[in-house]
Amino acid sequence: MAIKAEQVEEQFQVKRYKVQYPISAYTFPREARIHQVRFDDEYMHVELTDGRVLSLPLWWIPTLHDASPEEREKYEINRNRTMIIWDPDKCAINDEVRIADYLGPCSE
Repeated sequence: MAIKAEQVEEQFQVKRYKVQYPISAYTFPREARIHQVRFDDEYMHVELTDGRVLSLPLWWIPTLHDASPEEREKYEINRNRTMIIWDPDKCAINDEVRIADYLGPCSE
């Protein structure tokens, strides 16, 4: 059984635009280092040294969501500035947040 298929030719008009900036003018972050951390009622805001700000919903991290605002503030940033740590000897939270885990699969 032979089926005849009609060939449809479509023509597209291609618009070309002038490139305003060369690729070298753009900034592409190569690393994620924590500059500072702040909290509000719903989010942990992590400012990175390259200017990016990540706002993570507290409900993503149950230990922070269930903790008091005062306890959340008792964090430390690790030496290479890639993790936020709550030491259970210093506060009611026992947790670590690795910032690369929240940047997606291509963050390293």
